[in-house]
Amino acid sequence: INIVLFAKYLESRGHLSLVLNAHGVISPLHFLFQSEYHYEYTACNSQGSRWRVAVPHNPGLCTGLPDPIKGTKCSFSCKAGEFLDMKNQSCMPCAEGTYSLGTGIRFDEWDELPHGFDNKATNLEIDYSFSESLGNCSLSTWSLKGDYIASNTDECTATLVYAVNLKQSGTVSFEYIYQDSSIVFEFFIQNDQCQPTVEESRWMRTTEKGWETHTVELSQGNNVLFWRTTAFSVWSKTPKPVLVRNIEITGVAFTSECFPCKAGTYTAKLGSSFCQPCPANSYSSKTATSCHQCEPAMYSEPGSASCKPRPACTDKDYFYTHTACDTNGETQLMYKWAEPKICSEELPGSVELPASGVKTTCPPCNPGFFKTNTSSCEPCPYGSYSNGSGCINCTVGTEPALGFEYKWWNTLPANMETTVLSGTSFEYKGMAGWEVAGDYIYTAAGASDNDFMILTLVIPGFSSPQSVMEDSESKEIARITFVFETICSMSCELYFMVGVNSRTNTPVETWIGSKGKQSYTYIIEKNATMSFTWAFQRTAYHEPGRKYTNDVAKLYSINVTNVIEGVASYCRVCALESSGSSCTSCPHGHYIDRSTGGCYPCAANTYLKAHQPYGSQACIPCGPGTKNNPIHSLCYSDCHLSVIADGRTLEYDFSALSNSTSFLVGPSFTTKGLKYFHHFNISLCGNHGRKMATCTDNVTDMHILGKETEFSKSTSSYVCQSIIVPSDVMAYKSVVSSQPVSLADRFVGVTRETTLDNITSFPDYFPAENVGLPDVIFFYRSSDVTQTCSAGRATAIRVRCDPLKPHSGVLSVPSKCPEGTCDGCTFHFLWETVEACPLCSADDYHAIISACVGGIQRTTYVWREPKLCSGGISLPDQKVSICKSMDFWLKVGISAGTCAAILLTAMTCYFWKKNQKLEYKYSKLVMNSSAKDSELPAADSCAIMEGEDAEDDLIFTSKNSLFGKIRAFTTKVRCFVRPSLHV
Repeated sequence: INIVLFAKYLESRGHLSLVLNAHGVISPLHFLFQSEYHYEYTACNSQGSRWRVAVPHNPGLCTGLPDPIKGTKCSFSCKAGEFLDMKNQSCMPCAEGTYSLGTGIRFDEWDELPHGFDNKATNLEIDYSFSESLGNCSLSTWSLKGDYIASNTDECTATLVYAVNLKQSGTVSFEYIYQDSSIVFEFFIQNDQCQPTVEESRWMRTTEKGWETHTVELSQGNNVLFWRTTAFSVWSKTPKPVLVRNIEITGVAFTSECFPCKAGTYTAKLGSSFCQPCPANSYSSKTATSCHQCEPAMYSEPGSASCKPRPACTDKDYFYTHTACDTNGETQLMYKWAEPKICSEELPGSVELPASGVKTTCPPCNPGFFKTNTSSCEPCPYGSYSNGSGCINCTVGTEPALGFEYKWWNTLPANMETTVLSGTSFEYKGMAGWEVAGDYIYTAAGASDNDFMILTLVIPGFSSPQSVMEDSESKEIARITFVFETICSMSCELYFMVGVNSRTNTPVETWIGSKGKQSYTYIIEKNATMSFTWAFQRTAYHEPGRKYTNDVAKLYSINVTNVIEGVASYCRVCALESSGSSCTSCPHGHYIDRSTGGCYPCAANTYLKAHQPYGSQACIPCGPGTKNNPIHSLCYSDCHLSVIADGRTLEYDFSALSNSTSFLVGPSFTTKGLKYFHHFNISLCGNHGRKMATCTDNVTDMHILGKETEFSKSTSSYVCQSIIVPSDVMAYKSVVSSQPVSLADRFVGVTRETTLDNITSFPDYFPAENVGLPDVIFFYRSSDVTQTCSAGRATAIRVRCDPLKPHSGVLSVPSKCPEGTCDGCTFHFLWETVEACPLCSADDYHAIISACVGGIQRTTYVWREPKLCSGGISLPDQKVSICKSMDFWLKVGISAGTCAAILLTAMTCYFWKKNQKLEYKYSKLVMNSSAKDSELPAADSCAIMEGEDAEDDLIFTSKNSLFGKIRAFTTKVRCFVRPSLHV
């Protein structure tokens, strides 16, 4: 008992901690030292206050902790470069070698995934009938790259997630590089209810140059941050990944400790909010206050944690260039070590820098420039031209053809600049990526083989011909043509990119590997400030040293036409004013006669080559079925066509098909199961030459419904194509449209022939069931030139009459070419609709005449079968006419027969009576002759004499009745003897 009382006494004095165990034995407790616990704040209450409590590092030790005390206000925070000392509850500056953001945290090391982040990859919502051949998405997550994190480049969805609870409103910011719109990149935030809070800024914009910063406000409370990417490039080229670094989050109210500077950085002062990278040829470890210099035989890149041994110098570590021309018109060939110089000349087997200073004669100035007394090149004044030697004034009737033609490379032109973009940190370096070499300009050695060697040409604007400026449908404003060559031992890449009004440089064409000397032409369609960029990368993989410096790209010449404030290499014929002393513009649709300088109109159904309007040959005939617009800048179809076939004229009216019509082909699937469609938009005739079909790229312009947006990339033409990923697949509020391509910029013609302008629509692509009415074919061409399609793309649309398919009908592609093209250059479509039938005419129907029923006969008109016409004239109304039926004519026949019989009987009786009279008279004559000695006197006349009729009639009427007469007549016939016998 005394021991227990003594122990309690010591405990009350703070010298001992006791506990009674399960067996009633008193055991002393361990007294916690300050290093064995830390302080934390409790959750804030409704009044915004909290308590500071001590929490042991080992949860089993809970005795001897300091008592809770009143904490700081929940809104309390420290400034950047300070941290909150929880023991004193006051802000203290960070020590050397450490930093803090005050109320924020920063994630700038990506050697491993920082605490609190979740990195996952999933398949899209897919058609599971296709799932047997799906690729695995488990490895398609964000990749850790040390200084940054890179997204996936396949069709899986990679998501980087971080959850944070803010004590006050704050922000999240990060740096990113997003170059390829084939990847959907979205950043969004969800609250406690999993609802997005920043929908408008969800869809990230592509970056222009290097790293760009994106900042979004955060609300107090729980915030879940999502970085999500999905690639859907259906072509063979792998898209460039999205890169993210330096994620900073503010609003955490306080930070209880400072963050150490990572290796390769340092800070030498108290209260730092960031760490500085070590310069080249130096290094540092973690929490460094200074950087250490590398040994002479070692080197390092900026921000390095260690030094590397210098390799022996080789011919890949230097390059050559030319100096500017001196007053004697000579230039010197100079050799220079590639910067930064990492090789050593003292190691065995190393090469020395070749001797410099060899003088050669300067090349001439570029066309449009002249050489001054100091051997420098200056532009010729307006109204003159040059071939590079001296300026010559344009003669009367000519004007300078302004532009830029660079074919001599003694110095870099004033409107061109060159730099190097690091392929590792993606930051621009202060060094030249291209060097002049007299006949050409070529890529110099970079700091690393995966660096991008950048050359940029800036054009302020263009002065296009007047007819082109006023006709919005003529696409060509100017053109740029360059001759290039690539010499590579690896899979190097040369990119040609175009930027408009300082907007993102869009890759137009890419060449991979070695390419022989060739030219490329790009049509400029907008009168704006344009930038043209050539970027060359020797390899996409980063390796120490330089191995592929001899892999180079060369540009021999660059020619840009119609440049504002440009120079002229020649003068072209112009139209003269009435005074004949100065140039003027010809009216629309007029060409210039070279000999007289006069303007003459183009003939009907021709269009004028606006950039070379010289001579009647500049008026190019329109294709069949087309006509020129009022200013003769293009030919178009008014959706009407007349065709003479089989002795008749067929009239077509395709006006119902003139509006833009779209359809999907597919679905198709990538190796990862991404379902996509080929989307075609067709404007069969356009609107008097205006191209009504539009395809867009909304990957970087995704927006919520009801919000207006300007698409960064779109194309308008007669026929265009894009890749569509349905909204149910991507889980977005609208479909994803990407990679728009124009398939038809120029209307070639419409005909029933299968070939036009070297474009063939093969009949076996779309076998016809009805061969009696051939298809009508619309032919188009596109000016977009690619490596595969050196003559540009072409399109043939077969329009087939099908009365069973009303309205817009059905569009389809060849079964053997499910993507619409078999060679990648010519696209084929079939449009089956009743609107493709010719207009109905009188030749398309015939008459059916009914029988006469009830005195009425009907004539009905019906279409010939099969009916292969639409619209046009209507069937004539049924005709009704009065007719006579068969029983009527029978009655008429009987009546007529009866009347004829009566008439015949009457006539018989009449003539019989007459015969009786004649017989009587003849008998009387015979009797008279017998009375005179049987001598018959010569008859004076055979006629009945006057005075005899009355007597004869009287005698005749006194004879017997009719039956008696008949009997008497019979008797007389038997006894009758002709007078000749008596004679």
